[in-house]
Amino acid sequence: MNQTTSAARTLAVGDCHQIDLPMRWGDSDALNHMNNTVYFRLMEEARMQMLQGCQLQVPVVAEGQGFMLAHASCDFVRSFTYPCDVRVTHKVTRIGRSSLETELILDKVGDDAGPYARGRTVMVWMDYTANRSIPLPPAVLQGLATQCVPASDEQG
Repeated sequence: MNQTTSAARTLAVGDCHQIDLPMRWGDSDALNHMNNTVYFRLMEEARMQMLQGCQLQVPVVAEGQGFMLAHASCDFVRSFTYPCDVRVTHKVTRIGRSSLETELILDKVGDDAGPYARGRTVMVWMDYTANRSIPLPPAVLQGLATQCVPASDEQG
């Protein structure tokens, strides 16, 4: 083994994952505002992209373990209107024994006037067969770190 190889970075509080997702025409109501349920769908899609990016979906499920969403909330600040792209940012706020908490910010790409929504999620690492939480494996935290910008590298 090469002695210059460093240990894999692990997920840390303050790390961020960011992705831009399009608002679809069908996501809006009669007033051309994004339907409130779509905010949660965008948060979900961003979360799934982060998990898929480090192969946490299929291989882990085969082992009978994986994340379960335990909490999701959203504060609606301003209305998105079609057409736009939504930037979803997950920021790690707490890493527990078996849980991972994130703060979410939904911004309109190209609009620097502040967030359109703020949210929070809690994901719990589960043993699906026993239906109980178990400790987060170090490999999961290392995999998630590959999808996130370290807190020390954040701009602004």
